[in-house]
Amino acid sequence: MGKRILVRRRGRGVGVFKAPTHRRIAPVSYPSEGKPEQTLKGVVKDLVHDPGRGMPLALLKFDNQEYYIAAPEGLSVEQDIYIGEKSPIEIGNILPLGKIPAGNFICNIESRPGDGGKFARSSGAYCILVAHTPRGSEIKLPSKKTIFLQEKCRATIGVAAGSGRADKPFLKSGRKAKLMKSKGRKYPIVKGTSMISASHPYGGGRHRHAGKPTTVSKDAPPGRKVGLIAARQSGRSKRRKT
Repeated sequence: MGKRILVRRRGRGVGVFKAPTHRRIAPVSYPSEGKPEQTLKGVVKDLVHDPGRGMPLALLKFDNQEYYIAAPEGLSVEQDIYIGEKSPIEIGNILPLGKIPAGNFICNIESRPGDGGKFARSSGAYCILVAHTPRGSEIKLPSKKTIFLQEKCRATIGVAAGSGRADKPFLKSGRKAKLMKSKGRKYPIVKGTSMISASHPYGGGRHRHAGKPTTVSKDAPPGRKVGLIAARQSGRSKRRKT
């Protein structure tokens, strides 16, 4: 049996192929205790860095439990945080979309009530609450796309902290490699034609081309199943006559 190609070796759970997920602090979620109409009061105990995440986390302490939430800009330690429908419209407070006035900047928005937040969770990200409609609350995403969400979905008032993080260049490849390793990403990404023949079916040879058809069947054996898998077509599509 031949050597495994580089893509297949990624699945081995040893050494360089493992992501250091044991260093991560905690998942980001909203408190699930209490009724929706109740207003909970917590306090920010600490602001921490979570490896593999560009946005800092805020440790909220309630009467009997602690939670980590996405920290918005302007949040400080020992600040009071309110969660509920009757919470004031201030930075860091968490309210349902139906109780937030239109035009506010919000982050860490739930896609369904109670899922803990799915949208605008990266550093410096935010959404704009455009309007309240019969279809639900209209949200403008960072991609400028607008979606409608249920008014019971919760969101944090403010902009996610850590804006400007991507403006500073890495300058050295080692720093980028450490970041990608903390995220558990496959890095660096190398073309198959740039590899040796033992690492990829398209590797080997002095000419930088595959040397064989790049379309492959979906029933191809492991190690050969690379390229355009079960492609309907390859190359530039022909203009259809109307």
